[in-house]
Amino acid sequence: MSTQHSHQIHRAHAEVIKSVRCAVLTISDTRTEETDTSGSLIRKLLESDGHSVARYQIVRDEIWQVRKVVVDWLTDDEVDAIITTGSTGVAARDVAVEAVEPLLDKRLEGFGELFRRLSYDEIGSAAMMSRAFAGVANGKVIFCLPGSPNACQLALQKLILPELRHLVWTVRAQKT
Repeated sequence: MSTQHSHQIHRAHAEVIKSVRCAVLTISDTRTEETDTSGSLIRKLLESDGHSVARYQIVRDEIWQVRKVVVDWLTDDEVDAIITTGSTGVAARDVAVEAVEPLLDKRLEGFGELFRRLSYDEIGSAAMMSRAFAGVANGKVIFCLPGSPNACQLALQKLILPELRHLVWTVRAQKT
């Protein structure tokens, strides 16, 4: 069986997943529900692609606060995928990587590589400062995105939404 054919079969199976139940976490010391443009955009893009937003929260840039929310969602039967926004840069208060990465069972190295490549096309060499990443933990897919609305839109439209159903289907198939 060719790799192309195998990929088509996987995609066909993944289409049985009509809606992925997502949790959106904004990591910020300054955002409120009214000013959380990235969290709002992520929720809007997910819903317009047929997914549901089962959970939404804003948490401060504190490793243990972020980790607690993510662990709660990793054990929540109403959540299939988690998307965080914010705190993926190199500033002292940027803690998404330190909070979430230790929870991962598997990293999706290609996500960060592709995201930075696509970002480079838009913003140039500043793309190297993004520590955006993705992985799998406890049978759920996790994406950690920068706080910029443009970065979130890029990640969702070019990488996450085209593969979300396929990723969730694949992760579920591994659990059984």
